[in-house]
Amino acid sequence: MRLGAVAVVDARDVTDREAVAKCSLLAGRETIEHLVAGTPKGDPLEAARIAGLLAVKRTPDLLPFCHPVAVTGAEVAVEPEPAEGRIVVRVTVRATDRTGVEMEAMTAAAVAALSLYDTAKAFERGARIADLRLVEKRGGRSGDYRGE
Repeated sequence: MRLGAVAVVDARDVTDREAVAKCSLLAGRETIEHLVAGTPKGDPLEAARIAGLLAVKRTPDLLPFCHPVAVTGAEVAVEPEPAEGRIVVRVTVRATDRTGVEMEAMTAAAVAALSLYDTAKAFERGARIADLRLVEKRGGRSGDYRGE
């Protein structure tokens, strides 16, 4: 963007939009069990959900080309799968606006996973975040998308 240029959303219609994103924290079974059990600081899974919800609201502050969006709802699901050595983070964001919420959903998933890693590192520095992706989106000029 040129200095002094203003980013605008073009003359799109206001429509209902929804995006779903997910990623995983990968770690050993014991580390996942520690996160599920909680720590003296609190519940890492609930902290991750809250971090994800906060990230939905802060996405335009973090990504230069994202516009503030009229978010109408957001859910952050944190699903431990100890036998598989992972915790899956799945985020759904809804809005009624002129632009979509894919970046809000993906940012929220990433931040929730980072929150989990912040606790996991005490047990396993080699834990990692993997497979951040858009799973689906609905609404908007480009139509619907379904990945996964």
